[in-house]
Parts: sequence; structure tokens; C-alpha cells
Amino acid sequence: MKRIPMEVLKNKRILLGVTGSIAIYKSLELVRLLRKADAQVKVMMTKSARELVSPLTFETLSQNPVCSELFAPKTEWEVEHISLARWAELFIIAPATANIIGKLAHGIADDALTTIYLAYRGDVFIAPAMNTAMYEKPVVQRNLEQLIQQGVRVIEPELGELACGEEGKGRLVEPAKILEIITTHFSRALSLKGKKVLVTAGPTREFIDDVRFISNPSSGRMGIAIAEEASRRGTEVILVLGPTLIPPPKEPGITVIPVVSAEEMSSAVESHIKSSHIAVFAAAVADYRPVTKSTGKLKKGKDSMELRLEPTPDIALRCSQSKTPEQIFIGFAAEVGDNIPEAQRKLREKKFDLILLNDISLPETGFASQTNKITLIHSDNKIEHWEKMTKKEIATKLMDAIQLLLDKKSKLK
Repeated sequence: MKRIPMEVLKNKRILLGVTGSIAIYKSLELVRLLRKADAQVKVMMTKSARELVSPLTFETLSQNPVCSELFAPKTEWEVEHISLARWAELFIIAPATANIIGKLAHGIADDALTTIYLAYRGDVFIAPAMNTAMYEKPVVQRNLEQLIQQGVRVIEPELGELACGEEGKGRLVEPAKILEIITTHFSRALSLKGKKVLVTAGPTREFIDDVRFISNPSSGRMGIAIAEEASRRGTEVILVLGPTLIPPPKEPGITVIPVVSAEEMSSAVESHIKSSHIAVFAAAVADYRPVTKSTGKLKKGKDSMELRLEPTPDIALRCSQSKTPEQIFIGFAAEVGDNIPEAQRKLREKKFDLILLNDISLPETGFASQTNKITLIHSDNKIEHWEKMTKKEIATKLMDAIQLLLDKKSKLK
């Protein structure tokens, strides 16, 4: 394991949920490691967890009272599940049983832990631990997938000998590894403080008349995830957002500029591009628009109608003409098939530092999907093939790649 930078976890407020798995003994070691790194830890225990380990043990190690009953007597007037949800900077459930995973996936809140989960607005990690047959059960995998879609980070169990004597996947990750994941999570926070990030997201609409338009199925989910991840890292974010059904982010560090057409998006981008350190062109801008827009609603006739189109402004290409050596530009290429040459052409033409190629013909990837399968291409033609992952996970990996680019640029000064 990497050396723990003590200052990263110092005074961080971590809420640990423990459930009724025999792997609960590893949670005791995790609390000890977190306290050794000067983190503040509060523990929540389910009823079945209390059958395996006494709350007093966790109280002694964490140096804080254990929350285990939703309706326990209060020494002061405070709604505990709300106060703990507000207190925590990170919520991790380790070990997480199949039972708790199912409850969280379906919004069941019948004890303190599940109730606090619903009240918590920050980042959540869960570390499953169970028999291999249980872990591989389709319903458990569906529940995990549903949690991932909701933004929960799953720390996959390891292969190894299980408490039942079998060998397989289901063993709780070692506490030192969980600590490393937590440390990495906090080390990312504020890593880009002082930077301004411009993100475009969603589709554009190019109107034929007052009620009909040319557009595409882009949901804006990818660009929104990037804006949220950039904000978590301490940046000022300008999100130029086309019309989408997904609610815009409400983080105080994100300024949302709603637009409709490609021309409106171009104008908004050009207003902020010079002052931005990083620009991520994630929007699916319509390539063409009607040459003329009709007033009112065109009436349907018996004859065919010809629609003359013209290209919309290429926003990234326009911005590339004034790009400075200090700026980082990121592009996206939505292609049918793994069209690396076309993505490389766009990268060179628009002076991108990175381009994310996504094959939109694959199942469960592309427009309006929850996941993508990305090929990341660098300006030096280095190629990385990423496995299929959620758009939130892609946003995290992309911001890590941007951090590395910034570090390289700073060393060249």
C-alpha cells in the first residue's frame, strides 16, 4: 500500500456503516487505521452487526458513540439520522451484505443505517462481502448495478477463501486497501482549486418552424457528470447546457448557462473560453440547421417538402484558433464503430489534448445511456481502452487524466 499522507485524512469526517457479515472484524481494523490517520469516525451498526460485535468495541476504537437504533432515547433534541447525514464528508458501508445492498437499491429505510443513507447527499462507497453464490446471484448484481447508476461507488470484493470454507469472489477487501481508496478520494478534492473549467453538455435544437426542430438523443448526462466532478475538485465551473430532461447540477461552484441552438452555445462558450484553464466539449451539437426558419407551424400538405440545411458553427474549431499553450482542450467523438482514425483527425484539427471516442453502436453506450465504453486518445497518439463504466466513473478518470496534463505543463514551464 502507498504511504498515507496524514494531512489528507486529518479531521475528515467519515461515517462507517457496518452490517451483519462475518467480515465485520475487518471493519474494526479499518476504524483503527482511520483514527491513526487522524480522521474523525462515527460508526452505525445494523441489528445483525450487533450480534457479531459489541457496539462498545467500535465506540472504544472510534472514540465516538455508535448509532444503532433509529428510535433510541435522545440526550438532546436532535434528529440523529439527519445530523449524521449532515456531519459526514464521506459515507462508507463495509461490510455490505446482500440484504443491505437490496434495501439501498430499492429505497427501503427500516433502520438507522438505511434511513441515514437516504438522507445523505455526499459520496457513498460500499464494500460487499458475502458467499460467492450470493454475490453472483443475478438479483444481487442487478441491485449493485442500480446503486452504481445512482452514483454509489462499489469496492468490488476479492477472490479468496471465504468464511464458509469455499474459494471464490466475495471476500471483503482488506482494510488497508479500503483506506487507500478513501485517501485517494480525499486527495482528489480541491486538487484543481483555482482553475476555471468550461463544459458544454447536452444536445442543441435547430428549429424548422416554431414547433419542429432538428436534434439528437443526447441526455447531457456525460457533460453534467464532468461538471460535477470538476466542482468536487475545487474548480469554478461554467456549464453551457443544451435542452435536456436531466435536472442541472445545483452545486454552488457550478454556473449553468442554458442554451438551445448551436449559435447560442457558441456565443456562450466564446464569452468564457479565454478565461478558462480547461475546456471540455462534451455537447452533441447538431451539425446542420435549416437555412431559413418558418414562422408559426408549417402545415402538412400532399406534396413532399424540401428542407435546405447549412452547417452549424464548429464551436471547438472556432475556439482552437485562439487556444493558448497553457489551456487544455478535451473533445468527444461519437462514432459508429471503433473509428480511431476519425477521432485522431478531430483531435489534430481542433487542437485537443485528449479526445474520448465512444462507439455509439454498442448496447448500453452512447446517447441517452447510463454507461459508455471509451477509447481515450492523447495528442501524442497514445491510446487507452477503458472498460464499460458509468458516466460518473468516466468523469472521475477524465479529471485524473486532466490533472496529469496540468502537472506535465507546469513542469515544462
